[in-house]
Amino acid sequence: MIARVLTTGLIAGLVAGLAVAALQHFTTTPLILAAEVYEAAQHAHDGADAGAALSGLSRTAATSAATIAVSIGYALILLAAMLLSGDAIAPRRAALWGACAFAATGLATSLGLAPQLPGMAETELAARQIWWLATALSTGAGLFALLRLDSTAAKIAGVALIALPHFFAPQPATPESTAPAELAARFAAASLAVQAISWALAGALAGLVWRLQSRQQESS
Repeated sequence: MIARVLTTGLIAGLVAGLAVAALQHFTTTPLILAAEVYEAAQHAHDGADAGAALSGLSRTAATSAATIAVSIGYALILLAAMLLSGDAIAPRRAALWGACAFAATGLATSLGLAPQLPGMAETELAARQIWWLATALSTGAGLFALLRLDSTAAKIAGVALIALPHFFAPQPATPESTAPAELAARFAAASLAVQAISWALAGALAGLVWRLQSRQQESS
């Protein structure tokens, strides 16, 4: 079973990662490069050294490799969650699980920590990491209670779990940014869209590969 999960996750994540990496090349990457122009201009104005950037090819390769690794992780997480919950692993069901995972790790967390361009104001790193992890876990548990449990008390607890972290979202001390507001808004929207596609695609492909493996085992 473990070998099957790993094989399915690797295949689904690789295909999904390649597709998402290509999508990023035309959506979020140009916005990041544009923001770095503004950041470099600010550093030059302040007399600071912005440092040497990676070459275009090296940067694309590194970003693509990271995206593929993340997509493999997504697929493995979804497979493990579905197996532990006893849910049937199929393309549509796995894509729905992916949508819920995006709601927990992307949509909910973006309400307090929106995707950020270079040069945007940031809060302290440890505070961001702790809040992000707590929000993702709390939202995931809340969604599970709302969608999988029948009691009224469980559903009320689910709503509370989803809402609670947002009362403690970290805020930057000085909300300054070298990137224009329009560019930041476009990046946040594009990043969330790409992340949603990544989760859903990883889930759907994991479900598809799992189904194909099941049919192969039945026919052999």
